[in-house]
Amino acid sequence: MLFNSYIFILLFLPLCLIGYFGLNRFHRYSLAMAFLLGMSLWFYGYFNPSYLAIIVTSILLNYGITRLMRMTDRQGARKAELAAALLVNFGIRFSYKYFDFFIGNVNVLFAAQIPLKHIVLPLGISFFTFQQVSYVIDAYRGQTGNYSFLQYAAYVAYFPQLIAGPIVTHDELIPQFLEEDRKRFQWENFSPGMFLFTLRLTKKVLIADTFGKAADWGFGDISGLGTVSAALVMLAYTLQIYFDFSGYCDMALGLGKMMNFELPANFDKPYRALSISEFWKRWHKTLTRFFTRYLYIPLGGSRRGTARTCLNVMIVFLCSGLWHGASWNFVVWGGIHGACMVLERLLGNRLERIPGFLRWCGTFLILNLTWVIFRAETLTDAAVFLGRLTAGKATVSGLTAAFELPEMTALFRYGLNMDVPSILPKLVGAAFYGAALWMSTRRENAYDIAGKLKFGNASMLLTAILLVWCILSFSGISSFLYFNF
Repeated sequence: MLFNSYIFILLFLPLCLIGYFGLNRFHRYSLAMAFLLGMSLWFYGYFNPSYLAIIVTSILLNYGITRLMRMTDRQGARKAELAAALLVNFGIRFSYKYFDFFIGNVNVLFAAQIPLKHIVLPLGISFFTFQQVSYVIDAYRGQTGNYSFLQYAAYVAYFPQLIAGPIVTHDELIPQFLEEDRKRFQWENFSPGMFLFTLRLTKKVLIADTFGKAADWGFGDISGLGTVSAALVMLAYTLQIYFDFSGYCDMALGLGKMMNFELPANFDKPYRALSISEFWKRWHKTLTRFFTRYLYIPLGGSRRGTARTCLNVMIVFLCSGLWHGASWNFVVWGGIHGACMVLERLLGNRLERIPGFLRWCGTFLILNLTWVIFRAETLTDAAVFLGRLTAGKATVSGLTAAFELPEMTALFRYGLNMDVPSILPKLVGAAFYGAALWMSTRRENAYDIAGKLKFGNASMLLTAILLVWCILSFSGISSFLYFNF
């Protein structure tokens, strides 16, 4: 189920809030938690009920293994149980996400003809797998509480963060399930939560999807691009992926806030970064935390000398690339980011001698170029696209068409009884690029603003107008980009 859908806004969310807080109001706490779990499973299995078998099996196996760990005294047996849990989690993920990639490369290397399975990737499998891997490892380390199955299952399946993050750890969410004060409806949390959700829904509907049309046009006809159009398409995708993914995560924060739960922020103005290292402290922060805590530090972190540290960084970023997708594009994308991190580590303080604006320009340029590799279907397409950046002039009519907004067309045709002036989409496009760049590099996040805002009639009216506007636009909205990862 999508956040940006009629059924979610008009049925699922009201029913979830009324049922959850209603049951808690009558002190039916366990039933309220079971209701929340049931609603989360409905949310996950809405498009494809067969997905439920995957997530339910995963939850049962992981919880069973961690309970077994609590009853096991011998260290060797506990290690075997941990290995079994990791094998199960990554085995499920491999079979759905990487099997065809692996077989395809075997076919190329050995001139084989092993048939591919073309398995449809279940939504959110990367997110709930990593969430459970973190829990299993923490259970092995003795860092988890004696949680009930219902509490654990609700933690894994909690619908706001289930499909595209943030990746929440058990100690961040399960203790909140147990706090009695959080079980009652609170206007002081619901209002900023609703404002944040609506603001970021608008961010997705009006900004990300508009830039998505521009990016789809350009990547759909790479050979027809010229220097200007290629640069604008590249920037369009850079802005689309930020507004799309951060918009989803902020909506998850808003939904959690409505229910009195605090989820970790996943973005902190990443396009303000002055280096790739700083970018990864600001972009998809919970993924960076996962790899740092459960891969980089166990590999030795930065404790074993410069060469080993650089190797560990490269391993982490190659794994991060593969996490995003079963394609060499993602491996190369992760490798480039890892190489930049290594270079920045080797240069050390010498980078700080470069003026901040120039460092920002260099970082933003690298991000744009590497997003091309991330977005392109193949490495060949990525290479051709990057080559078009020096191709000279070409038409941008298709790009301009992306900014012919339905609202604008309706206003002129039905309100003013005239056609849209040909210059207007170009002006709207310029305004979109300028506004999006400003919004993505400003000092405050939406949740910073929501936390400071005093809610009254004006803010409620603004929220209502934006929400209605978004609902009226749902018919033309795409799914979120990170559903694919």
